Amino acid sequence: MLVFVLIIVLVAALSPLLVPWLASRQKVGLLALVPAGLFAYALSYLPAVSEGQTFLQVTQWMPSLGLSLSFYIDGLSLLFVLLITGIGSFIVWYASDYMRNHPDLGRFFLWLFAFMAAMLGLVTADNLLLLFVFWELTSITSYMLIGFNHESEKARKLALQGLFVTVGGGLLLMTGVILLGSMAGTLQISEIIQQPLEAQGTLINVMLVLILMGAFTKSAQFPFHFWLPNAMAAPTPVSAFLHSATMVKAGVFLMARLHPALGEQLLWSNLQLWAGGITMVLGGVLAYTAIDLKKALAYSTLMALGTLTFLLGIGTQAAMVAFVSFLLAHSLYKASLFMLAGAIDHSAGTKDLSQLGGLRKSMPITFMLMVVAALSLAGLPPAFGFIAKELLFEAALAVNSGLILVAIIVACLGVAVAIIVVIKPFLGSDALLPQKPHEASLPMLAGPVVLLSLSLLFGLWPGLADQGLVQAAVQAVTPVTKDFYLSLWHGFNTALGLSALALVLGVALAIAWQPSRRLAEKQRVLSESIGPEAGYFKLMDGIVWLAKKQTRIIQNGSLGNYMTVIVLAVVIPVGYTLLTQFGWPSLPVASPLHIYEIMMVALLALSTIYAVIAQARFASIISLGVMGYAVALIFVDFSAPDLGITQVLVETLTVLLLVLVLVKAPGFSRYSSAGVVVRDAVVAILLGTLMTLLVLAALNVQWAPSISDYFIENSYELGKGRNIVNVILVDFRALDTLGEIFVLAIAALGVYSMIHLRKPSS
Repeated sequence: MLVFVLIIVLVAALSPLLVPWLASRQKVGLLALVPAGLFAYALSYLPAVSEGQTFLQVTQWMPSLGLSLSFYIDGLSLLFVLLITGIGSFIVWYASDYMRNHPDLGRFFLWLFAFMAAMLGLVTADNLLLLFVFWELTSITSYMLIGFNHESEKARKLALQGLFVTVGGGLLLMTGVILLGSMAGTLQISEIIQQPLEAQGTLINVMLVLILMGAFTKSAQFPFHFWLPNAMAAPTPVSAFLHSATMVKAGVFLMARLHPALGEQLLWSNLQLWAGGITMVLGGVLAYTAIDLKKALAYSTLMALGTLTFLLGIGTQAAMVAFVSFLLAHSLYKASLFMLAGAIDHSAGTKDLSQLGGLRKSMPITFMLMVVAALSLAGLPPAFGFIAKELLFEAALAVNSGLILVAIIVACLGVAVAIIVVIKPFLGSDALLPQKPHEASLPMLAGPVVLLSLSLLFGLWPGLADQGLVQAAVQAVTPVTKDFYLSLWHGFNTALGLSALALVLGVALAIAWQPSRRLAEKQRVLSESIGPEAGYFKLMDGIVWLAKKQTRIIQNGSLGNYMTVIVLAVVIPVGYTLLTQFGWPSLPVASPLHIYEIMMVALLALSTIYAVIAQARFASIISLGVMGYAVALIFVDFSAPDLGITQVLVETLTVLLLVLVLVKAPGFSRYSSAGVVVRDAVVAILLGTLMTLLVLAALNVQWAPSISDYFIENSYELGKGRNIVNVILVDFRALDTLGEIFVLAIAALGVYSMIHLRKPSS
């Protein structure tokens, strides 16, 4: 699978070069052959996987961190790979025509293929940390796709919203997967899912919540649902791909992948039930009341994602069969619906349901395809969506009546939404449209034709999906304790009766759509002021407010404040660690000081104090010079005459330069108040004390044998010099010294150019 990802990454990198060349020959659609070829290759895994085999590929990456490029193929990951590459190939072909004249088509395909590569890596990753890397890559690439039309402020704003929500959840997920790996004793997913995790206690509950928050944000579960409809700022091909087989399914995939290990945890299943149930109902209501065709489809995706999470929360084998079937059915019809909605917008010039009408005459093929897709959305036979809905009813019936009530409400709303998205655009009288509608082209219809044909084929002959994809994926999610099979007809049973009830109520809701929209508009205005999205914007405003306040306090233009913050940021943590981990460093045993050494220390201390309290600049400069000469005397006393000479030369030059500069400076003034002076003195004393303690601690710590003996023995023999310091600089550290010479030379050239190469004044 690493090859799969690398191939798509290579195509993404070459897209800016390939697309203009192919566009000049009207052959951009040939790029669809890449994911189509990968789909065909992935399909070759199906016979073995359907028999229970799994495939593991491991390449070491960072062994010290436990991070490997390990990829795992079983029924669940293979299902997602087939959906990503299969639907992705039609999306690429569709985009080649839909965005044919876009000036940034190469950039579009770069990010589209990068997004596809990230998703392929995510669903096949067997290492938790590797999965997290691909998880974040999907957020970044989707951000670039949602904000593709970056000239639009709205597109940039909504892309940033999706990025903040999903990346914020990703940070929580990172902590959660690290905790999971620690509890399981391994980061390999294929090992973690071998048996349920038996750990108990507060820490495992924290881990469960963190992982679910990551999954909920990515799959837009309540209360993080608001970013998904706003992602409609992306071009239609992106919406079709994002909603059917890729990013929004990533959270659902993660929950399904970890279900064998975490599914028996009560907190895990309860949170999934509640979040999924609320999201599926809320998504259905919002889809029913939407006026924009793409928004209606986006909200119906929320409904589907909530349903999938809801089924994972139920957790029984029947629920897992329904989960896999619903996942497959939704991917087939949702990609088709979005591509058809894009064809309507492209042809009629609008996607506003209140403006559309009568398109069945000018777009008969699109109309027929829309009807088939709507059948699957509504859960009506003979589409595969009907089987998935029946399985949802059966799974809910087996648990309790409360769950079946939620399922019926969602089924009713699904029927109503399906009727509205077909009747409004295509039936009724002809509407006054921005442009004359026409039938969509072959590249824009090929995907819906194939995908909806599969939906009908799987509905009429469900064994085609059952014996391969569905059973293998179910076995990957939960142990199969009894045989199951998919069928379009199970006789007259409770589930069929509930379907009939949902159909009748859904038709009634569709009839009442127009008057109910007025009430929905009031609800929308209310939710914008107090709902989760309003909370998001208030949070962002709060972050900006806090940043401004913090900037005014910290970045206030005062060098003294900057130095105080920097020094305290070093002193506090380093000092705390030094004192708590190592204790007070013991003073090394020293011989009594000689009188001349006491005089040098006194001279150093007195000159330092006088430099601080002096009221005249020249007095301060002279005092600093005395400090430097005192340091030179200390070097000489400790048998380092070369360093002493260097110190004298540098100090003399520094004093002269300061005197020459300060001749032009204004008179001495005191700008600091007494309180600031005291603060600076305290900070300076703290830093000095810390450095003294660190030096004393370093004198008492010997981590490795000293290298001084080596230099003493070999300086004359190897370097032919008796001055050990010079030999080290010239021979043992020759390249380092050469680098320093280059730095000094470049600095000298810079100074020379500033002085002598000035532009002559006119």
